[in-house]
Amino acid sequence: MGKPSYILLVRHGESEGNCDKSVNRFTPNHLIALTEEGHAQAKQAGRVLREFLENEALTNACSGYHKNPRSIMFYTSPYLRARQTCNDIISGIQGLDDVSYKIHEEPRMREQDFGNFQSTAEEMEMIWQERAHYGHFFYRIPHGESAADVYDRVASFNETLFRQFQHDNFPNILILVTHGIWARVFLMKWFRWSYEEFESLRNIPHCQYQIMKRDVSSGKFHLKTHLKTWDDLPEDGIDEEEVKKEFSDELRFNSKNKLDNLNDLDIDSIIRAQKDAIKSSRSKDKQLKEAFKKAMSRNSVSPPAIQSSRFDHVRYSADNQSLDNSSDNLISN
Repeated sequence: MGKPSYILLVRHGESEGNCDKSVNRFTPNHLIALTEEGHAQAKQAGRVLREFLENEALTNACSGYHKNPRSIMFYTSPYLRARQTCNDIISGIQGLDDVSYKIHEEPRMREQDFGNFQSTAEEMEMIWQERAHYGHFFYRIPHGESAADVYDRVASFNETLFRQFQHDNFPNILILVTHGIWARVFLMKWFRWSYEEFESLRNIPHCQYQIMKRDVSSGKFHLKTHLKTWDDLPEDGIDEEEVKKEFSDELRFNSKNKLDNLNDLDIDSIIRAQKDAIKSSRSKDKQLKEAFKKAMSRNSVSPPAIQSSRFDHVRYSADNQSLDNSSDNLISN
């Protein structure tokens, strides 16, 4: 079987829509481009990839396989910002010996559809408050999608990957250039996480690799990048500024210096609703854990393999997102 040794997910670089949400009122989402900073982030990701490919540890780890360790399959979302990110990453590995790569554009890797053009301020306020209370995974944006809809696309895409993995000549490294929500849904589907676990995840930084590495003995992939969650924060650590920073990227309002100057949208009410939703979700998770532990304690004949809760597995770490992109992270994992 031609499974790759690595699957690397990378979110596109900073885009115009991340900095100025007003562009969403006039520019189709699939045509929003990278900023200068976004191009710089993507080029840095290309340099990191080059250092990784040059490292002898990669060659040594793949010495038992009859494939080029520097062979790469790029899959990219068709959105402009993802295309640009992919091109900038590839520019970082140009001229490197023995590197071979293929590029496929995959519409199923597009970001969650938030509707065609941004609605009025009043309509957007209602939508985001509803989403906060309803839940991010199942809430369907008017004229758009829910994360559950994205899940269906991801499931179909994964089946395509599994069929391709049947071919012995599949490249050694698979790189998926995509979007924040899509990447989290992909991980949710692949590792069979619950929707509660998905909703606990915070967004993925621009152009930082999320690393999945195949175990040689089992053939299974393990997530080597620890993801940041709301559960990492203490109860008094979920303040409104923390929530504002996180959700400004998804809620289509300006995330930088214009945040405090907006008059056409009641941001504070949205942030409060989101904060309440996070706390409510944490409370539900706590109740589920306690109920599971009680059930396990009553079931004395249960085999040891199921005595521990799936909630007890440590999948995330609070400090990972502060790490800079580096080849050391790829090699050490």
